[in-house]
Formats: sequence, structure tokens, C-alpha cells
Amino acid sequence: MLKPNQMVSGLELWQWRKTAIQAAIAADISPMEVDWLLLTIANLDRLALRLESFKAWHQIPMQLSLTELEQLWQRRLHDRLPVQYIAGMTSWRNFQLAVSHAVLIPRPETEMLIDLAVVAANNEMKAGHWADLGTGSGAIALGLAEVLTNATIHAVDISPAALAVAQTNAENLGFGERIQFYQGSWWQPLEAFKGQFSGMISNPPYIPSDTVLTLQAEVVKHEPHLALDGGADGLDYIRHLINVSPAYLRPGGVWLIEMMAGQSEMVRELLENHGSYGNISIHADLAGIERFAVAYVET
Repeated sequence: MLKPNQMVSGLELWQWRKTAIQAAIAADISPMEVDWLLLTIANLDRLALRLESFKAWHQIPMQLSLTELEQLWQRRLHDRLPVQYIAGMTSWRNFQLAVSHAVLIPRPETEMLIDLAVVAANNEMKAGHWADLGTGSGAIALGLAEVLTNATIHAVDISPAALAVAQTNAENLGFGERIQFYQGSWWQPLEAFKGQFSGMISNPPYIPSDTVLTLQAEVVKHEPHLALDGGADGLDYIRHLINVSPAYLRPGGVWLIEMMAGQSEMVRELLENHGSYGNISIHADLAGIERFAVAYVET
């Protein structure tokens, strides 16, 4: 995690930024990452960066020393360390979330799961129990807690390290009382609530095993494979969630997941063939990729 403020002169930081941008371009990394990092760890604003007015500032408080920042930036350049892990945080919906190597970096497209949940839930369901299975950083649970203000959110992850990050985020953002956290596999820790859930949301591992190692270096080398590898065809955990969820969801309860491009027809077929689901729909993300499946447990 980031340390308390450490002071650096504006001139030193300006020189570092100039060199870092040149190195980013040479390494085929977006130079915008340099400014995102400085916005995050030095609390600079976009105008100060654009005008370079911070160059004249006597002292700038940072959450890393300049030496530590440079060491981590070298890892970004040469080891493809994601910039979010350097900063120890990322933006997602309205939140600044802590992230570490224990959790997948939440993607912007996943934000749509929250909007789909709001549309899918009627007024009665919005006040019930909701599950975020495989919570990781806690992003989805936090998004649900923000929009379903009368619901109780239950967040589950098999990784104790991931849960620690999620709980930190919940406390930091004021949702510590609204979200219950459980360590375990999928629905297993929630057996006491069988048949009571209004909704379930999950962004499970869905990358086929032989595809994981072909992903970009930032993902392969640094993000947890536990949160990526979905078995031979990428659908192992989605199949499990289709098979087990009807026992936990109330009649009319909503089942909502994220998947990868090319999986939507198989997911639809699995839901239809199970026999417990109705009103099945597939939704595209902002790039037009069919990425989300919504279904309801039939009454």
C-alpha cells in the first residue's frame, strides 16, 4: 500500500515526468499513463500538468518517494507492471478503489453490470439480499451497495488476500456496514440464505486456459490467473453458477454475469437447457461486444 506523503520539488518531478514520457513513447506505452500516475500519487490536477506550472512549486507531497516511483516506472517499462498496481488504486464508476496483485484490475466495461442490475430489479427485489460472487476488489459489491440502497450485499471470494482488499475498499468508501464478506467458493459460504436472494452478479474467470498465456503481458505477468482461467472452454465457472444458483435465488430472482466475446450463444443455450431460467437476454458492452447475460429464476 502507498505510504504517507513524501516531499519532492516541482522541478525534480517535472524532470522525472519529461524523462518518463519519453521512455513511455519508446516502449510503446501511452504517455497519458505518466500523467494519470501523477494525478493519482501526487494529487496534481490536469491544468497544472498541462501548463507544467507545478515545475515552479517548492514542494509537492507524494505517496511514493521519487526513487520508489522511478523503480516502479522501470518495472512498468520493462516488466509491463500495470500502472494501477504502481499507484495501488484505480478509478471505477464513482469510486477510487485500492488494488493489489491479489485482485484483477476492474475494467470499465464491467461497470455496466451495475446498470443492468438496476434495470433488472423490481422495487421489492431492490430491498432484498444480493450476492457478488468472486468479488475481487469489491467493485461490483460496492456498485450494488451504492445503487440498491436498501439491499444487503453479500460478497464472496475464495482468496483471503482479495477479500482483504475488498474490505479495505468498503471501509474507505463508507460501505462497511452495508456489505457482508465471506471467504469461500462461489455460493458455498451462503448456504444459510438458500432461496432468499433477489439477485446474483458475477464477473467470473471466463478466459479459456490455453488463451490465458496469450493475453497482453500486463495481464499474464501481473494479474491473478485465478481470476482469469475459466477452464478448457472458459465456461467452467459459468456452468457452475448456472447449475447451482437456482437453489439460492428466490422465484423471479435475477442471475447476471459477465462473459467474453464469443461465449454468448453457448451461455444462452446452457441457461435454456437448464430449465430453471426464463426471460433470458444478452447485452452488449459499449464496444458492441455481447458481454453480459441476464436471466430470471422461473416461478
